[in-house]
Amino acid sequence: MTAGALSRNLSTPKIVFLVVAAAAPLVAMAGTVPLSMGAGNGAGVPGAYLVATVTLLCFSVGYATIARTVTGGGGFYAYIARGLGRPVAAAGAVFALIAYNALVAALAGGIGYFLTSAAGVPGPWWAWSAAGIAVMSALGFRSANLSAKVLAVLMTCEVGILFVFDVAVIAQKGMDAFAAASFEPSTILAGAPGVAFMFAFGSFAGYESAALYAEETPNPSRTVPRATYAAVIVIGLFYTLTSWMTVGAIGADQAQRAAEEQGGDLFLNLAGDLLGDGMKAVFGLLVITSVFASLLSAHNAAGRYVFTLARDGLAPARLGRVHPRHGSPYTASLAQAGFTLIVVAAFAVAGLDPYRNLVTIMSGLSTLGIVLLQAFAAVAIVAHFRRKGDRRYLRTLAAPLIGCLGLLTATVLLLINFDTLADSDALFINSLPYAVIVLAIAASLYALRLRGTDPVRYARIGHSGTDSDQSGEGDGPGGRTAGAAGASPAGASPAASNITEDEGQR
Repeated sequence: MTAGALSRNLSTPKIVFLVVAAAAPLVAMAGTVPLSMGAGNGAGVPGAYLVATVTLLCFSVGYATIARTVTGGGGFYAYIARGLGRPVAAAGAVFALIAYNALVAALAGGIGYFLTSAAGVPGPWWAWSAAGIAVMSALGFRSANLSAKVLAVLMTCEVGILFVFDVAVIAQKGMDAFAAASFEPSTILAGAPGVAFMFAFGSFAGYESAALYAEETPNPSRTVPRATYAAVIVIGLFYTLTSWMTVGAIGADQAQRAAEEQGGDLFLNLAGDLLGDGMKAVFGLLVITSVFASLLSAHNAAGRYVFTLARDGLAPARLGRVHPRHGSPYTASLAQAGFTLIVVAAFAVAGLDPYRNLVTIMSGLSTLGIVLLQAFAAVAIVAHFRRKGDRRYLRTLAAPLIGCLGLLTATVLLLINFDTLADSDALFINSLPYAVIVLAIAASLYALRLRGTDPVRYARIGHSGTDSDQSGEGDGPGGRTAGAAGASPAGASPAASNITEDEGQR
């Protein structure tokens, strides 16, 4: 392993575990589905998940195509730089940082809440959140390969228990488990479908993070697309099927009422009725391990965004260091863990509730930030390939546009229903989405300022990684940005002579 370079030991299955874990399927089924059914469209939730899955699969077609050539790391932030230019990429960096750091904070609060309130473990919630952060930090300090191995075990248990639940519903209900009404347009659009679609898209949070590990796999042009497709299919399949089986277990006509009355206990109560109290306890335990799996996965993703931005000159250079033995972005990982600890401490000192305040508010911000990031990336992918004159219209225009329209719709729904997502009617809380947008605009203006005051640093935005593309992956036709990922602690700056005139302008 070259000094200063990230380790390249992640295979497709390992990245899939890292990505799927962020979406926390079991937590989504236990926490999100009851909310979506009760406040949304009742029995139509499986249909909403199916629409979200198809939309994100369409988006993933364009995503996979650009991932085969833009392989220098940075994820969607790098894609936005290629398609929409560096100032917009700086705005995307704000969405990414807020989204993933907020997600880690929410999950850290969730660890403390579930252990003390749900599992009845003695002690203050913040102490258990701090313990979770400590374990997360220790694993994140090492290479992502170790995290992937831990997540492989946790995700196998998580997916396995969901499969057991689905089989139990079918065994008890027979053909009645398959409620056709769940996919009828009249059911999907009943009640408050906007809320259901909002939760459906939000439940895929983190699926796009495969591209963040491009520099840590031997063959990113193949591994990242495969991992992305696999993650969307696995997440979408289990969300759709398990929510459908939940409707079948309750009955389509009773789904919304049962979800409103039982809330977060709905899934665990069904598990107890179908499989007995012993399995109900197992489900409860696996919900906690699912939260930790998601915490670890989100921490790895957040750390890699911080690392990339430091290498690109948008964050302190010391956060772009790579551990000489583990090949991990260890300083970025430690900084992310420190930030999470500060957020948890602030909520604890303020005497706020770990679930109703920390989890809901941070989850709302995270969901909005990730969907905004995905929407910008969708537009960027289309713009990138149109500028290159790519003639693969299905892969680089039609499918990405469908995904783009779906994501833009999801963004609007999130903004309209943010009070429901954050579970708060406080003006300050519901103003946070607009504060995020203001910060993104400020980041764009800062990038524009760099274009005139520090063109070499400006040129690094979204381009410091080394790509496999040989066909002009720069910001303009025929342009290509040179970079050397991890060549120095802060990453190597592209030489000014390698930046075309068009790239310097964009």
